[in-house]
Amino acid sequence: MTEYTEIKGVKTAYLEEGSGNDMILLHGWGQNKEMMGRIFEHFSDRFHVYSLDFPGFGESQDPPEAWGVPDYEDFLAEFIEKLGIVNPILIGHSFGCRVAIRYAADHPGNVRKMCLTGAAGIKPKRGLDYQIRTKMYKAGKWFLKTTGQTEKLEELQNRSGSEDYRNAKGVMRPTFVKVVNDDVTDVLPAVKCSVLLVWGDLDTAAPLWMGQMMEKQMPDAGLAIFEGDDHWAYWHQADRFNRVLDIFLKGDAQ
Repeated sequence: MTEYTEIKGVKTAYLEEGSGNDMILLHGWGQNKEMMGRIFEHFSDRFHVYSLDFPGFGESQDPPEAWGVPDYEDFLAEFIEKLGIVNPILIGHSFGCRVAIRYAADHPGNVRKMCLTGAAGIKPKRGLDYQIRTKMYKAGKWFLKTTGQTEKLEELQNRSGSEDYRNAKGVMRPTFVKVVNDDVTDVLPAVKCSVLLVWGDLDTAAPLWMGQMMEKQMPDAGLAIFEGDDHWAYWHQADRFNRVLDIFLKGDAQ
């Protein structure tokens, strides 16, 4: 049954079940705690599992203003402190991995282990064409905003950017911009806990080279590749994903 608490002034929805070492499931952008359901069900007989809706998603309220990844990290830290969670195992997908990485880097010794799948957080190198299009978009946005052409501004925003950007509403649109511009590359060496990286080799949202880079930059990381799968490999192959996690967490289960 969904429970609620207030974190950073935001009504936050979460699930809690089981006993043993604490585990927190962190969903991706545009998703919710239900997307982590197969993992929650699989581990709640051996771990004390929490699965939450980040602010702006699922049953949680929107953040009061545009948040960046550090704000979501602070949110996670307050959630952990308020619920008395100790040395958790963090399991994240995509956007949830950004938050997990920053939390682990800033709280060394406070994370037992991490599993990151389809982890976002490394900004890709962009070509000249992309840079030109971006500058033209920003210039057009500035002009329409300055001249008060709100309808045309909305039209420009709705036909530009990624699907996630177009689908974001209200405060979540500038939140998305902050989130995707956050680069965790510099903090990867500060992640000291053991990390399992799970990647689909056909992932286009977070290409495999990002997982390979994370494996090299984090001191204690290993990479498992799901051939022929994409950004949602953990979902498409839930049983396989859970079996891999079983091995990684064998010494941590109750």
